[in-house]
Amino acid sequence: MLSQTNPPFRAEQIGSLLRPKALLEQRAKFARGEISQAELTQAEDDAIRGALELQERVGLKFATDGEFRRRSYHSFFYRQLGELSIDTVGGEDAKGGNAGQRVAQPVAMINSRVRWTHPINVPDFAFIRANTALLPKITIPGPCALHFRGGDAAVLARAYQDLDQFWDDTVTAFGHELDALSKAGCRYVQIDETAFAKFGDPEVQQWLKARGDDWSALIDKYIAVTNRVLKGAPAGMRIGMHLCRGNRGGQWHSEGSYDDVADRLFNALNIPFYFLEYDSPRAGTFTPLRLLPKHKTAVLGIVSTKTPAMESKDEMKRRVEDATRYLELDNLAISPQCGFASVDTGNPITAEVQEQKLRLVVELAKDIWGTA
Repeated sequence: MLSQTNPPFRAEQIGSLLRPKALLEQRAKFARGEISQAELTQAEDDAIRGALELQERVGLKFATDGEFRRRSYHSFFYRQLGELSIDTVGGEDAKGGNAGQRVAQPVAMINSRVRWTHPINVPDFAFIRANTALLPKITIPGPCALHFRGGDAAVLARAYQDLDQFWDDTVTAFGHELDALSKAGCRYVQIDETAFAKFGDPEVQQWLKARGDDWSALIDKYIAVTNRVLKGAPAGMRIGMHLCRGNRGGQWHSEGSYDDVADRLFNALNIPFYFLEYDSPRAGTFTPLRLLPKHKTAVLGIVSTKTPAMESKDEMKRRVEDATRYLELDNLAISPQCGFASVDTGNPITAEVQEQKLRLVVELAKDIWGTA
C-alpha cells in the first residue's frame, strides 16, 4: 500500500502550472531590459506563492513551484550544465502553437562538455519549503533527454570525441545535482524522460533510423545510463519517472502504445514509480501494465492538460477500473497526463479549468482510495 506521507501519492500532478499573466508581462519587460533581475525575481516569488496556495487549496499533499522560473522544463536545467541547447526547432527556441497537432521533435545542440558547477534546483526547493507545509517536489529532465534530441552526431559534432565520456559526464552531473538536493533536504524528485513513451511511434522510429540510431538499442542504452544515475542516488530520496509524448501549447510529438518498451521499462529500469500519459487513444491501452512488478506503482495520467474539456468523474473511475484488469488497485495512482505549461506560454486552458482539473484528480483519489 502507498504511504500517506511518502511519494508517490494517490493524487499527483506532474509539475508545471499556467504562468499568471502578470508574471509573463514582467518576464517580457525583463527581456526588453525594462526591469531588473531583482524585480523579475520578486514577480516570480509572488507567482510561486500563489501556485503553492493553489496546490494547498485543491488538497494535494505535495507541491511544485509550477516551474515558474523556467522558460521550459528542459532548457532551464541543461543550459546550466554548459553550452547546451535542447529546445530548438529550425534553429530557434520552440514555442507553443495550435493545439491538437503533431509538431516537429525539438533538436539538441551540444557545444560544450556537460559539467555541473553549482546546485541548479536547490534554491527552488528551498523556496517551496519556506513557503508551504506541503512536501516539496522537484522536477528535472532525464539524463538521456539531451542525447535523444541530438543523437551521437550532436554529441560528436563539437564538444566530444568519445561517446563514453559524454555519458560519464552526464551521469556525474546528475549525481552532483541529486546529492546537492539531498543535502538541502529534498526527498522527492521526478525525472522527465519522455523518450521512452515515444519509442513506440513508427514515425519516431524512422526519424531515429534516419539519423543512424537503432531505436531498440537506444532503449537498452538509456536504461543502463539511468540506472547508473539511480544507483548513485542518495538514500531516502524518492525518485519517479514521467513519460509523455510531447506537451507544448496543446500539441504533441508522437503517438503509440507502451507495448514496445513496457517489459524493459518496467523490469530493467530501477525506478519504483512511473507517471504514464494515458489521456488519449494515442497512448494505447492499459494492457502493458500487466508487466509492471508488484512492488512498483503506475500513476495513470488520465486527466488531460491539453484541452479545456472537463473529464467526467464517472468515466475516470471506469478508466481506473479498466486498469485494474492488468494491475492491482493498490499499485495505481492518478494524475494529469503532463504539466499545464511545459513551456511558459502554457496550454490552451484557463487558470479556472486548471484548478478544476486538479480538484478532479484529488476528488477521484479520495473516492477510489479514501485519500489523496
